[in-house]
Amino acid sequence: MDIKKILKHRYFRFGVAVTLYLLFVIWLRNYWFLLGIPVIYDIYVSKKVNWTFWKSRKKKNHVLVEWLDALIFAVVAVSLINIFLFQNYKIPTPSMEGTLLVGDHLYVSKLAYGPRTPNTPLAIPFLPNTVLGKRSYLEWIKRPYKRLKGFGEVKRNDIVVFNFPASDTVALEKSDHRVYAKGNFDYYDLIRDETYSLMLADQARNNRTRPRHVYEQYVRNQIHQKYDVETRPVDRRDNYIKRCVAIPGETLEVVNNNVFVNGQRQKDYEGLQRWYTVTTNGTPINPRSLEPFGISRDLADVRNNPNYVFPLTVHVAEQISTLPGILKVEPMNLQEPGEFDRDIFPHDARYPWNMEFFGPLTVPKKGETVEINSLTLPLYRRIIEAYEGNELEVSGDRILINGRESTTYTFRMDYYFMMGDNRHNSADSRYWGFVPEDHVIGKPRLIWLSVDKEYGGIRWNRMFRIVKADK
Repeated sequence: MDIKKILKHRYFRFGVAVTLYLLFVIWLRNYWFLLGIPVIYDIYVSKKVNWTFWKSRKKKNHVLVEWLDALIFAVVAVSLINIFLFQNYKIPTPSMEGTLLVGDHLYVSKLAYGPRTPNTPLAIPFLPNTVLGKRSYLEWIKRPYKRLKGFGEVKRNDIVVFNFPASDTVALEKSDHRVYAKGNFDYYDLIRDETYSLMLADQARNNRTRPRHVYEQYVRNQIHQKYDVETRPVDRRDNYIKRCVAIPGETLEVVNNNVFVNGQRQKDYEGLQRWYTVTTNGTPINPRSLEPFGISRDLADVRNNPNYVFPLTVHVAEQISTLPGILKVEPMNLQEPGEFDRDIFPHDARYPWNMEFFGPLTVPKKGETVEINSLTLPLYRRIIEAYEGNELEVSGDRILINGRESTTYTFRMDYYFMMGDNRHNSADSRYWGFVPEDHVIGKPRLIWLSVDKEYGGIRWNRMFRIVKADK
C-alpha cells in the first residue's frame, strides 16, 4: 500500500476537508453552511468550476497573478483567524500598570470564552473602524449577537479584552470641519457635562434651576445640531482591557480603593498600584534612579520640590522608601466616603459614590428580575435601552418599557464589572457601569512584543511572557 498515493488521492483529500468543514459547521451552529459541501466536492473531486477565477488552469500564470493569489489567501486566512481564534491587541494606556504596560502587544484568545460571529461582516480587513472620516465597514448586513462554544466563561479576576460599552454612540465634529481625528467625543459624557454646565449657568444668572431633564433635552438637541452623532454596532466599538472584579450576581463595593466582593476583600495582586506621596529631605530625586521601577520621566523629573506623587505597587513603594533622601512613602486618598462625583456611575446624586468609595452594587445576572422605579432606574437605564434594545419612557412616576407600564425588569444578558489595576488612573466600570456579555472579546494569553517608547527600545524581559491574571 502506497501511503503517498493515498494522501494525494482526491477522495481522501475531499474526505479530510469535508470532515473539518462539518466540524466547523457544527461549532458555528448554522446549518445553512452545509450548502458549501458541493463546493468542496467540486474543488477536490469534480473540478467543474474554477473557483480561483483569477488563475488559469491551462497555462502558467504570470508572477503578479501568483502574488495576487497568495495575497487573497493570506487575507482570508488571517481574517478567519482574527474572527475565530485570536487577534493582536496593543496596550495604549497605563490603566493596567503594573500588570500590563503601555506598549505591550498581546495575543488575545477568542477561544477562551468563545468567539463571537461578526455583527457587521462587510468590512475592509485590517483597517480601523474610521479612516479619513469614513467608516471602513458597511451595515447592509447586521447579525444578532451569537457566541460560539469556548473553553470557559469569564471568571472573577480574569483579565479581559472587551468592546467599550460607552462608545456605542459618539459625537463626531461636523463633516465639513474635516477634523474627525479630534472630534470623537463620548456622547453620554458630553450630555452630562453640558447639562451640568447649563444648570450652573442658569443658577448663576437667574438664580433658578429647572428639572434636570429639561436641560438634558435642550443639550441633546444642541449636540445633534453641532455634531454628527454616530451609533456603532457592538463589534465596531473601541477595544478596552481591564480586570473583571465581579461577575453576574455578585455584590461589589470599593472602600478606600480596595475591592470587596460579597463582603470579602479582593486579593492584593502583585501588579495592583495606586498613587503614593513620596516625601524627601529636600534633595531632588534623580530620575535615573527611578527608571528600574518603570516610573515615567515626566513624573520623576520634578526639581526643587520635596514631595512627589507616583503610581506604585506595594512592593515598589517599599523599595523606593529605601532610596537615599527618602523620608516616607504613603498611599494617597483623593476622595472621602460620601463625596459625590458626577463622573462616577450612575451619575446621580442619590448615589454619592466616587472613585475610591463606590457601591455596594449588585452586578446584573441573566434571568434575574429587579424592581424598577425612580431610584433604581439610573442603575439599569443603559441596560434596558442601549444594551437590550428596549424603548423606555418616563412619564411622571410611570415607567414605560416598550409602551407598557413596568415596575420590574428581567435581564436578558449577563453583565460584568471591570476595573483597571492602576486604580487611580483607570477609566473603568466605576465611570461607565456594567459590561454586557456580548461585548466580551477574549482573554490575553501572551505578550509577544513590548515596546517602551519613553525610554526607547524593546523590553526584552517581557518578550513571550505568559499573561497570568493571578500575579
